[in-house]
Amino acid sequence: MLNQSLKVSVRNARPSDAGALAQVFRDSWRLAYTGILPPLYLEREILRRDATWWRRAIAAERNLLVILQDETIAGYATCGRARGGGRDVGEIYELYLAPVYQGLGLGTHLFEACRATLDALDLERLIVWALEANEKAHAFYVRCGGRAARRSCVRLGKGFTPRIAFEW
Repeated sequence: MLNQSLKVSVRNARPSDAGALAQVFRDSWRLAYTGILPPLYLEREILRRDATWWRRAIAAERNLLVILQDETIAGYATCGRARGGGRDVGEIYELYLAPVYQGLGLGTHLFEACRATLDALDLERLIVWALEANEKAHAFYVRCGGRAARRSCVRLGKGFTPRIAFEW
């Protein structure tokens, strides 16, 4: 449940958000994936997604949403048509919050903003992939009403990592 004392808003990302997005990515990935992903791969991905990378992503991605607590970017999400899915399937590609903002209800708020974005695209179903070892993500998507529907592996670095698709 969203803490009602927080002033929260969601909007499309702007080029001026690039530095904050790089920091959210770095901090959230270190929290989520330390011990799950190989350390070298994790650090390479963090270094790759610097402010320059984020400025390019903002220019190219129509549905890159940021969630703000007051005027501070607390997290982000990207969503759109499902990769490899049917015509009526939407996908949340990424949804991350800075660690300090986790557990306050902002993730659910951002998730619902993604659902509204996908609804506006007339996408009736939703899929989200989470790494199998990321138990916090599983619990979050189950609390949002998702059900684990299938498994596959994704290549991350030199190896393959199991993942789970949650569907609505």
